Amino acid sequence: MQIPTEAGFRLVARLLVLGAGLAVMVAPARAQLRLDITEGVNDAVPVAVVPFGGQPEGATTDVAAVVSGDLRLSGRFAPLDRKDMVTRPTSGAQVRFEDWRLLKADYIVVGHLDGGGSAVSFELFNVQTGQSLLSQQVPVGGQNLRAVAHHISDLVFERLTGIPGAFSTRIAYVSVEGKPPSRHYKLVVADADGFSPRTVAESNDPLMSPAWAPDGQSLAYVSFETKASAIYVQRLATGERRRVSARAGINGAPAYSPDGARLALTLSRDGNLDIYVLDLASQALTRITSNDAIDTEAAWTPDGKSLYFTSDRAGNAQIYRVNLADPSDVQRVTYTNGYNARPRVSPDGTALAMVTQDRGYRIGLMDLKTRNLRLLTNGRQDESPSFAPNGAVIIYASGDNGPGSLAMVSSDGRYQERLRSERGDVREPAWSPYPPR
Repeated sequence: MQIPTEAGFRLVARLLVLGAGLAVMVAPARAQLRLDITEGVNDAVPVAVVPFGGQPEGATTDVAAVVSGDLRLSGRFAPLDRKDMVTRPTSGAQVRFEDWRLLKADYIVVGHLDGGGSAVSFELFNVQTGQSLLSQQVPVGGQNLRAVAHHISDLVFERLTGIPGAFSTRIAYVSVEGKPPSRHYKLVVADADGFSPRTVAESNDPLMSPAWAPDGQSLAYVSFETKASAIYVQRLATGERRRVSARAGINGAPAYSPDGARLALTLSRDGNLDIYVLDLASQALTRITSNDAIDTEAAWTPDGKSLYFTSDRAGNAQIYRVNLADPSDVQRVTYTNGYNARPRVSPDGTALAMVTQDRGYRIGLMDLKTRNLRLLTNGRQDESPSFAPNGAVIIYASGDNGPGSLAMVSSDGRYQERLRSERGDVREPAWSPYPPR
């Protein structure tokens, strides 16, 4: 798998293989991603998530197992194995804290399904003190139990870390099956842990560059179904979509503005790749860069006033920042290493994830105040970083060791895991924002 830089540097070469037809749908995907922990945290906090009462053994959705898996996925917690649980309380009154101290658990989560499954009640305790830290009933309503379990994980994670959980969010990615010239592309949306995948669109022509709307209800992406690149915006709930840019030349690398009203995109209207901003309501197009170099891969700052982007105007790929109020105000951001591309801004605006070349293509994180760049991964072909909405984890694609897979790394680099596909090549992940409240 090549190291792409979206609509620029390698876009044309990547997309020469064209097939026919695209189907838009909302359907189950055939295979979900499998989680493999590749590097754990030595001082992860031990926590016991006891099987919830009111669920039969082997239930399709084991709420406690989902919560346990989520907490493990965060890299900050080490859930206790069920076979080591000497008792299985389902309420705080049944917890014998001395038993759990012997098992060296710092915290315990207990719960049960109420009213025939209409709600889930749970409690979180500090095992050392016996203090109740959280007690809540979560209505099931129109949600499935897995969604309820993710919500419980979010609540527990935030109570213990002070950081909002992101387990109820989703990821989008592109899955590619087959070999040239008979490749098949799918745009897939799944839970943040890789479960419950569903196909949003599929085609024998390339699909790429998924980008979430700020409300998490739509995706923008690039499709080559007409034998030329075009950008579409699609509502996930209905499958309804509209083509928003099909201008002559390349249409690529869409990125939503924080207010959802505009898209930054890369166009080659005069034969050169530059950054533009498209007003989605009026279709008004504003040119942002006018350099002879390749300018691509725009990413918005959280305040919507500036864009980071990749450019080779210095002779190699580096990252720049442009002031939208004054597009002539362009500043170079990266100087370390001979290749820095695909900028992605942290949710709080303090850091920049990127692909950097250092004994291979790896994911780096730059502190925007100090301009210090840290390497987070050690792969040879890591690409397409995307922050979780809480900024604690970055998902990316890796082409090491066979077909492309997705991987996650904590923003401090201490915890890594891989989400492997049971079939096909997976690439270009994008992490959703928080769901609307």
